Amino acid sequence: MKTRYLSFVLTVILMQVIGSVTPAYSENIGIATKGIATGLEDQTGVAVTIYNVNLGLVKDQRKVQLFQGTGDVRFMDVASQIIPASVYIKSLVNPESLRVLEQNYEYDLLNPQKLLDKYVGKEVKLYSKNPYTEREEIVTATLLANNDGPIFKIGDEITFGHPGRIIFPGVPENLISKPTLVWLVENTLASPQTVEASYLTNGINWRADYVVTLNDKDDRADLSGWVTIDNKSGATYKNAKLKLVAGDIHRVQEEEVYEARMSRITMAKAAAPPPQFKEEEFFDYHIYTLQRPSTIKDNQTKQIRLVSAEGIPVKKELVFQGARYYYYNRYDEAKANQKVGVYVEIANKKEYNLGIPLPKGIVRVYKHDDEGSLQFVGEDSIDHTPKDEKVRIKLGDAFDVVGTRKQTDWKKIASDTYEASFEISLRNHKKEDVMVKVVEPIPGDWTMLSSSHEYKKTEAFAAEFTIPVPKDQEVKLTYGVRMRF
Repeated sequence: MKTRYLSFVLTVILMQVIGSVTPAYSENIGIATKGIATGLEDQTGVAVTIYNVNLGLVKDQRKVQLFQGTGDVRFMDVASQIIPASVYIKSLVNPESLRVLEQNYEYDLLNPQKLLDKYVGKEVKLYSKNPYTEREEIVTATLLANNDGPIFKIGDEITFGHPGRIIFPGVPENLISKPTLVWLVENTLASPQTVEASYLTNGINWRADYVVTLNDKDDRADLSGWVTIDNKSGATYKNAKLKLVAGDIHRVQEEEVYEARMSRITMAKAAAPPPQFKEEEFFDYHIYTLQRPSTIKDNQTKQIRLVSAEGIPVKKELVFQGARYYYYNRYDEAKANQKVGVYVEIANKKEYNLGIPLPKGIVRVYKHDDEGSLQFVGEDSIDHTPKDEKVRIKLGDAFDVVGTRKQTDWKKIASDTYEASFEISLRNHKKEDVMVKVVEPIPGDWTMLSSSHEYKKTEAFAAEFTIPVPKDQEVKLTYGVRMRF
């Protein structure tokens, strides 16, 4: 009898010992494996490349002691908006020593709603304080449902809207506190591995914001450009190597339009600081590399100086713009008080402390008033602008310079030939003389028959007149044109 009892005890002890060293069980493939977890405490470096299409490329390097053989690696603290299909892991010590057999992304993150959902049909405790006796009460209840609020069964009664706090016995195994990548890997290296996980993530974007300050004569300006980074990817990148890619990168799925707008005005007239970004060509795009590490926090908008230049020559223009439909039919009524647009033009040249490809963004223009106070005068969006090209900004419409258009003649000469004549009246109510550029988009194959002012054929379907308009005076432009279309 004693022998049987001793044998039984030894068997129990042996089973406990074996159970204590049994590797974790992998539900994914149905075999026993070992596993480790790694978080930000193991991170040795991170690099982030941000594209201006709401996309980022993250390269996360970590030093970990992996097991030899097959096992699970839980790679925690990744972006919650990660694109799982883009993930790639490699060993930086010996690429041949690490092989990925399977990959999973766990994104069922712990929150109150999901915690309630996981406990439907299970027992929880409800804690409340009686307002009359001030006694603390805890009751056991069964969570029946969690649709627009939890419904409980307490004893034989059903209730909802219980005022007490819900106490759960534990966290379900299939809920995690952080976004996690899980790999089933095969490792042959006995020493610690340095691994790099690369992945794309949505929710991180950047754009350029520019501030232009005009001088009194509107012929010179100071320009400062800022990179605005908006991180809603669900992760923080500490002391990251930061790169920005400017260009129209094609994506299969249309992303949300980035609408965040910020501005910064620098009043100091000190010498321009050295650039923080190094710019270079990359494929058919341009890449800007920050020359120092930078921390990009989750749900943070960060601005970093991109470019700064002072005393840039500026060309200001007043433009009276026509429309193609004026030429197809007869119009008996004059088009009175048409707007005259106000534009400024900046040459992106090296001799003006520019000469780098300028990423697309918003340009905001300011000017000092007579009291020396800086005032906002307009803004416009610009596209990607290569070096040695011009940046053209529409500020708005002139208040004191207006125009009137009148069609003085229109007739059909043949089935495909027409003649039209126009009179454009420009009135200047400003205290100084101005020059107004009149742009007429004449359709078809056209010939100018008569004109009161000289013109240039700037393109196939445009005639351009430059009209001086003295202060407090009116100038009339008349012309006749023959068109075939």
